[in-house]
Amino acid sequence: MGRKKNGSFLLMVILCSTAGVILGGTSSWAESNQCMKADVLTQECLTKSPIVKTVEGMGVGLLAGIGAAIGATWQAKQGK
Repeated sequence: MGRKKNGSFLLMVILCSTAGVILGGTSSWAESNQCMKADVLTQECLTKSPIVKTVEGMGVGLLAGIGAAIGATWQAKQGK
């Protein structure tokens, strides 16, 4: 039984982390594209590479996904 619970927790972490990386990277990439098309460019828009912004967004998405997986698993355990 213990292995199944650990396996499902690991699967939840992997799935939520993957979703977080995809969503975080996509939203950061879209934001950097909008930044470059704006009428007034900001200093951050001019100095920060879109690739760096995308990687930062992916990192934040990864952390958010891990947090979501831990929270969902904890909620599931509390409901039982």
